[in-house]
Amino acid sequence: MRIGIDARMYGVSFTGIGRYTYELIQNLAEMDKEHEFVVFMRKDAYDSFQLPNERFKKVLADYPHYSFGEQFGFLKTVNQEKLDMMHFTHFNAPILYSSAFIVTIHDLTLSFFPGKKMTNLLQRFAYHVVVRTVTKNAKKIIAVSNHTKKDLIEALKTPEEKISVIYNGVNPKFGDVDPTPRPDLMKKLGLSKPYFLYTGVWRDHKNLVGMIKAFYAFNKDVGNQYNLVITGPHNPTYHEIPDTVKELGIEDEVHLVGLVAEEDLFALYKNALSYVFPSFYEGFGLPPLEAMQCGTPVIASNKSATPEICGEGNALFFDPYDLEDIQKAMRLIATDPTIRQRLVDKGFERVKEFSWVKMTKKVLEMYNSILNKNG
Repeated sequence: MRIGIDARMYGVSFTGIGRYTYELIQNLAEMDKEHEFVVFMRKDAYDSFQLPNERFKKVLADYPHYSFGEQFGFLKTVNQEKLDMMHFTHFNAPILYSSAFIVTIHDLTLSFFPGKKMTNLLQRFAYHVVVRTVTKNAKKIIAVSNHTKKDLIEALKTPEEKISVIYNGVNPKFGDVDPTPRPDLMKKLGLSKPYFLYTGVWRDHKNLVGMIKAFYAFNKDVGNQYNLVITGPHNPTYHEIPDTVKELGIEDEVHLVGLVAEEDLFALYKNALSYVFPSFYEGFGLPPLEAMQCGTPVIASNKSATPEICGEGNALFFDPYDLEDIQKAMRLIATDPTIRQRLVDKGFERVKEFSWVKMTKKVLEMYNSILNKNG
């Protein structure tokens, strides 16, 4: 059979969806021996992507998300390939696509925290039309957590039997990071103290301003003994993040380091005092698991999917709306080596439950189930 995969977000430099698509394609190439796969890509990924074997074909689909091109140009491109089934790896799909497809829903962030991405009424309307139509027309929906499944049922009235929960995985190479400290990296980033780490994008629901304010109050109480490192692309739309650092006068303590090379990111994870995940909302949340795989203790929000993914007792949870609670978690993790070691040990056990191989196997089973019914 001929299966299409929407890989317009393909690549490890993307956030969660890019990693998901990358791992799915890599593992399908290893695991499946009978189907043909047509991979639709934006130009950068298309140019650099090496076909893993003769059963894969790449097609240029340089259509941005949330665009007319996505709805009409992408639709035409996909239809030309005469597919038996299509896998849209994100809810952004042509609403007029009428052949068999499945869709992966990573979260419904834009339903609950539109932030500065969906600001006008037309954009909001378009989002709701697309996400409702795509989930309604899909043969099956993959939800990456039980929390996302619950959101689909409650917010979009999706029938429960249509949704399968398939967890994301963690790349094993996070566990192979060289534990040797990197003084060159510390110097390059201007770090001179033990540090808390956050990795990811700047968005309202990520609660970065709250994290910075809590860190400021905690660090002031203990005599400025720590740094806070925030990676991820600088987004001028969220100017309140650097503005908060400047207003509090903590430019020497809080380091907004932007995107870092993969080997530097691994080292930052491995050598952090603790990983901080302060989100108000997540559909899954991969970074805490990556931190656990690196042997780094995690303090995290007790909202949305985060407790489900981290697991009870494997992270130190706080209320992200309560700055004092965040400070309390920072203080505990900084001052109690017993708690840190317990979380490291339990984190190593927790990540064993998340595998991209296991994820791909379940997705492939879904493909075959739908193809057999259609056949």
